[in-house]
Amino acid sequence: MSRPVPSWLPRMSCTAFAGLLTAALTTVPAGPARAYTGDNHEDITRAALPWQPLTLTEMADARDGAINANDRPPYFDVGPLHCDNADYLAPRHAASGYPRTRDEATTELLACIRTSVTRFRNAVEAADGLVDADGKVRADQSDLSSHCTWDDRPQRAKCAVLEQLGRGWHQIEDFYSHSNWSDRPASGPIGLDNPPGLERTGTAPFLDIRRYSAMKDADWTREARERIPADLATGCYPDFDSTGVNPPDCDGRVSHNRALNKDTPASARSTGGNFRRATAGATAEITRQWNDFKAELLAKYPDHRRGAQMVCALVHDDPAGACP
Repeated sequence: MSRPVPSWLPRMSCTAFAGLLTAALTTVPAGPARAYTGDNHEDITRAALPWQPLTLTEMADARDGAINANDRPPYFDVGPLHCDNADYLAPRHAASGYPRTRDEATTELLACIRTSVTRFRNAVEAADGLVDADGKVRADQSDLSSHCTWDDRPQRAKCAVLEQLGRGWHQIEDFYSHSNWSDRPASGPIGLDNPPGLERTGTAPFLDIRRYSAMKDADWTREARERIPADLATGCYPDFDSTGVNPPDCDGRVSHNRALNKDTPASARSTGGNFRRATAGATAEITRQWNDFKAELLAKYPDHRRGAQMVCALVHDDPAGACP
């Protein structure tokens, strides 16, 4: 989705940006990018999750759902929260050279993955508050009679888990619409406005968030780096990358808006079935992420079936009555 650059961005200090990025990457319960529209994020999330209606709306709603929390200022303009700026074009496609190396592009993608790893860890910890020590669902911590708030502040355990998952899944969905992972390029020469397409049909192996959450950061980043294909790219967007740089126009780079955008069916790279493939990939990915999160709760909280009760509390609208 093309978006104007907010007027406050040029005035953001390096210190302010560093604080925001640190919060995004490392804090426990924290707080719009060019991304799938809110409606598309909602459609993908609803298709992926077998949750009851009220809980699913809290997560997926186009305007107020946790899945769209990263599309609100100031998170809207932090590139790693949308898998932006991992742009690259191999020398065989860039006669005069490309301004970024493969390693620089990979580093940006790893920054994006790191935000999801952090949010996964946070969500697992927040889930502990859903159930008491004997495995009974805590009604006060799982109640959804009032709307959750997505501001990275302490709140009911169920809301906290939904926020952490939503903020971690948003960029994973964006990866499929912002990258060439499932794309087929247009006919004609490969170049800045028509980068190669990888035409992959499965979920991305370097988005193994549950596995990475149990590893040291240095170890999983090394493993993920080895899994990233040489021609993989996400588009340059004029937001802040992981170094705090805000490219003013992305001239001379593979651009989100011109080259890889599949945020709507009418976006630049959505033709030839690319939008459909990106949406299908994102849906399959969130299904995988939810299944992995369930498995982690069951493994981490086995006593008194606490993990199973946490899963029950997250799926049901009235878990105090629905979960034995």
